[in-house]
Amino acid sequence: MTQGTVNRPPDGQLRLSQVLMSFGPGSMLDLPETSVLIGGLDSWKPRGRRLYEERLEQRLCEMLDISALTLHEPPIDLGETYGPQTGIDAFLFPLWFLGMIDMDWQGYRSRPLIPFDRLVKGNYLGEDRKSYHVVPVRFVQACLKGHISDVDWYAFVRQDNGADRTGPLWLDEGGGGNDFSDIYVRCGKTQKRRPLSEAMVPNAFVLGRCQGRKPWLGPRVYDKCEQPNRLLTRSASNAYFSQVMSAISIPDTQVKLREAVDQVWEDFLLYAEDLRDVTKERRREKVRYAIEGFTDEEVWAEINRRKNPTPPPTRKIKEAEIESLLAAPQGDSPMDPGGDFYARARTNVSFPNVNRIVLVHRLREVLVQIGFTRFEATLPDIDGELDLQVELAPLSRELTWLPAAENRGEGVFLSFERQAVDKWLVRPDVQAHGTKIKAGFDLWKSQRSQSKMEFPGLPYLMLHSLSHLLITAVALECGYSASAIRERVYAGDSGYGILLYTGSSGSEGTLGGLVEIGRSLERHLRRALDMGRLCSNDPVCSQHDPSRKEEERFLLGPRAMAASSSPRPAANAATSCSIGRWWSQP
Repeated sequence: MTQGTVNRPPDGQLRLSQVLMSFGPGSMLDLPETSVLIGGLDSWKPRGRRLYEERLEQRLCEMLDISALTLHEPPIDLGETYGPQTGIDAFLFPLWFLGMIDMDWQGYRSRPLIPFDRLVKGNYLGEDRKSYHVVPVRFVQACLKGHISDVDWYAFVRQDNGADRTGPLWLDEGGGGNDFSDIYVRCGKTQKRRPLSEAMVPNAFVLGRCQGRKPWLGPRVYDKCEQPNRLLTRSASNAYFSQVMSAISIPDTQVKLREAVDQVWEDFLLYAEDLRDVTKERRREKVRYAIEGFTDEEVWAEINRRKNPTPPPTRKIKEAEIESLLAAPQGDSPMDPGGDFYARARTNVSFPNVNRIVLVHRLREVLVQIGFTRFEATLPDIDGELDLQVELAPLSRELTWLPAAENRGEGVFLSFERQAVDKWLVRPDVQAHGTKIKAGFDLWKSQRSQSKMEFPGLPYLMLHSLSHLLITAVALECGYSASAIRERVYAGDSGYGILLYTGSSGSEGTLGGLVEIGRSLERHLRRALDMGRLCSNDPVCSQHDPSRKEEERFLLGPRAMAASSSPRPAANAATSCSIGRWWSQP
């Protein structure tokens, strides 16, 4: 065992998506013999296959305020057989260990707490001169900015930052070892003993001020930080929140036009001054052949764009997606055109307030990790944009690329009439219910010091509840489990809709189960609404007020009444608050 990079055959394997979602730079990973900290992008060698998604790259550059970046898959370890070492470096962390020797101290199980530099050939040398195996200590310290380091156990137990770092330390555990009030750190030199529960006092600087260490970027990388250190259990769910953005690859309808104009730009179209010049130039055989299939107006618009370049308006990721889904042509093409995206709208829809159902035969989703947090997750807003007012821990010392992965699959999309949503929003019972949910959201936000997220709005909450009900309904027949079906909810100026999709990292994608479900989606919508009449969390949910602080269930709300001839309870999903449904029963 050596401090620093772990150079040894791998003890296991991770999928590319696991690296992005759970084990990216700065995360802690338990190996059979030790624990490591995944290194930053600077220690990933070489970069994996490049992924192209221009729309996502441009949006990330705007959000991160950098001029350019590329997207690459994580590297694959090819082994020593293939020459220089490849893969992702990991650093030994933490550097404090417990000797695996059980001793009794006044009814507590007591084990020696040893720093790395006092191990003998990687083991603990006991007082009996025997060598004992060691395991990494469960506890480290970190701050809200993502910095992480070992706990200064001497300073903690002696309650003195200036104390010397000599003498034996012991970790005494009572009961099952899971209650911090039953875990003590004991100093063999001063005979002081302190419960670990005292380190859990929030903002009390019990563990001192954060030193700004970022060991995943290197042993000497520091930031200035004024945050208090917090005790963190290495395997806890709040130890690492990967911040991931995703986008569905959609065709750029202007690409073919640009390529056509490129062929005759320098020699002919560069000098066109108005629409009449385009008509005149079209008489030339070379120009006519190049721009065939495009109108004079379309060609002139492209010429004008080139001569009067203006920065394109900032568009959010989901805006372009829903516009492409809404523009999908009707009817299936007799020939599969290939590509990353192929969607066709159904010719008839027979469900109230649903105006379009699109069968997405093929799609490609690109996921990119842009940073991470600890203790508190940064959630995306309704447009899929991350809250970058929260300070994310960096993935590298100098950001030039980001780790990414792609999934290929299929899905079904349904959109809703805007007039129906607007009419539903002005109902008094919906507004009253929304006021309660908004109060609960404000309380939830007040407990998250870094979050600047805005209330998502009632349409989003209603569609999100419906999407979860619909996932449960279609999972019975589509061949995928509910956990394998993902959702994208659209509730912005471009329209209201839900995309249910699934994908895999394999090149072949999926098997068509969601597309087949989409051909009779009305039946599954009825089933979803029937399921929503009884919430699995009732009667707790129906008797709950989201604004009650003592319950701390701010995002769960009581059911609202349906808009049908006889009032009935509305759809309610445990993952979000129910607002009610606005369909008349067909």
